[in-house]
Amino acid sequence: MPVNLSTNAISAINGGDVNSKPLVQVLDIKLIGSTQERYRLLLSDSTATQHAMLATQLNDRVKSGQVRKRSVVQLIDYISSTVQNRKIIVVLNMETIIPDCDVIGNPKIFSDSDSAPQKQGPDTTNGRPPLVNNNNNIGASNSARTSFSHGKTSSLQNQGSSIQSFRPTVQPPYQPPPNYKHHGAIMRNEAPARIIPIAALNPYQGRWAIKARVTAKGDLRRYNNARGDGKVFSFDLLDSDGGEIRVTCFNAVVDRFHDTIEVGKVYVISKGSLKPAQKNFNHLKNEWEIFLEATSSVDLCLDEDASIPRQQFSFRPISEIENAESNSILDIIGVVVAVNPSVPILRKNGMETQRRILNLKDQSGRSVELTLWGEFCNREGQQLQEIAETRIYPVLAVKAGKVNDFSGKTISTISATQLFINPEFPEALSLRDWFDRGGKDTASHSISRDIVPGGSKNEIRKNLAQIKDEGLGRSDKPDWITVKATISFIKTDTFCYTACPLMIGDRQCNKKVTKSGNSRWQCDRCNQEIEECDYRYLLQVQVQDHTGLTWVTAFQETGEEILGCSAKEMYMLKYEAQDDPRFVETIRNCLFTEFLLRLKIKEEIYGDEQKVKITVVKAEKVNYSEESRFLFDMISKFHQ
Repeated sequence: MPVNLSTNAISAINGGDVNSKPLVQVLDIKLIGSTQERYRLLLSDSTATQHAMLATQLNDRVKSGQVRKRSVVQLIDYISSTVQNRKIIVVLNMETIIPDCDVIGNPKIFSDSDSAPQKQGPDTTNGRPPLVNNNNNIGASNSARTSFSHGKTSSLQNQGSSIQSFRPTVQPPYQPPPNYKHHGAIMRNEAPARIIPIAALNPYQGRWAIKARVTAKGDLRRYNNARGDGKVFSFDLLDSDGGEIRVTCFNAVVDRFHDTIEVGKVYVISKGSLKPAQKNFNHLKNEWEIFLEATSSVDLCLDEDASIPRQQFSFRPISEIENAESNSILDIIGVVVAVNPSVPILRKNGMETQRRILNLKDQSGRSVELTLWGEFCNREGQQLQEIAETRIYPVLAVKAGKVNDFSGKTISTISATQLFINPEFPEALSLRDWFDRGGKDTASHSISRDIVPGGSKNEIRKNLAQIKDEGLGRSDKPDWITVKATISFIKTDTFCYTACPLMIGDRQCNKKVTKSGNSRWQCDRCNQEIEECDYRYLLQVQVQDHTGLTWVTAFQETGEEILGCSAKEMYMLKYEAQDDPRFVETIRNCLFTEFLLRLKIKEEIYGDEQKVKITVVKAEKVNYSEESRFLFDMISKFHQ
């Protein structure tokens, strides 16, 4: 279809005109960027061409074929920017007028020396450029037109003669009224920037403003590097379109904004710089991060904007965490069924912190360990412990938890994590209803503590004789079974060891430490001396059932589950209290007690000898009500 593009549109845009909404043709599309998909376009006004960058929120237009080579489009929101001494058009919004047509005119590459005409262009009606026919009969009716309302295109109605005019009507983007603070003379470019969605932000824009709610605020951190001492803090924003972005402040900018920013409040923010987000520390789904500067503006909105949600979640069932990548960040929600005491942990840098472990379960039939670090232990952790002591099981929503695959899949808190106890979310109410209606008594399988992802073998019940008879553990991968067995003997000479409490990343070292001459503890792995060590179980336990007996090893968590107290307590009773009788009593109370033991069985090489090692990864005293239900189910399946 013969079309007239907007005359000298390329020159006008490079001259600063960003309001004429011209018609241009896409001559070429190229995918660029290795980490983030971006499309570069070559635009033509029939006489000149110019490279343009497509905003990432418009990528789907290219992928779906709405925009392709030789498409005629109308630019709605766009700016001209200089990148590496070259002019480039950044397209923030556009509409496809004609999906495909022949190349129009004989365009040449635009040069900066080309003059930029003052508001030149084709004849318009109400400021809209027409598409006119070039006396070529295309078999369409004179009355046939295409109208555009709210950015949507109706179909062309071809009826047999040429098109005389083509006037797309586009609803102008929202622009708030000016807000002049001092009521003085306003120079050009001093008027407030137009508010745009977070998704439209990109580093090629000159002036922008966003309106968003603060959903999280990080702690003020101090650092020391080659440039000297400094301080930094960041906060996360969410706007009415669901766009999220992180804002970071350094040094003097911290002093300006740290006390101003409050979680839950809405702000208008402008005059910051955009840089690529560091995905190692930033979990938000945005390729950019805002860095505030001395000239940046952060204004509190006094009126509550109900269109901006207070928080945005994307909950994952616990069962899906089994296959989640390590170090990934996700949201989960579950019922807290166990809360362990908070314990002090010495980090590798010598600083002490707190750690508390919770257990969550949901409708997916799985449970997972959640590790709280630092202030989470004393704040939400203490509150959860007090609720759990009343035998009420709270619902906990976790925003931005980190997946770990050490000792099975677990979740841990990071600085950006937020915890919500008994929230009024629909997901929380549904979970509470399920739990109260019988979910409390529903068996769930833990994905933590060396549980194999997918864990079908974890659910296989066997007896001890089958371990040898079936050659379990002798294949390339370990076997996972559950046995019901009685503890008949526990070795007490080496039931625990002194361990290093320092942190290596997000994991505790746990290597054995020895006492040095100055009464401190030496860790060869960390090459560091520490004041106090940790005590970790290394139990050698003999178990038996009606088919036979075998030896198993129980480490820290499972040792606590079997003995009911910490390794440090047992160590003090045996060695510091001069063979306190409570030590023997604790051991004796465990003997001839029936447990459901989840076992990991794997053949390992000790010296020149291959030996099957059996490790306890979960130990639960037999609940005879649940066990009876399990046996009845087995009988029912047997008779089917």
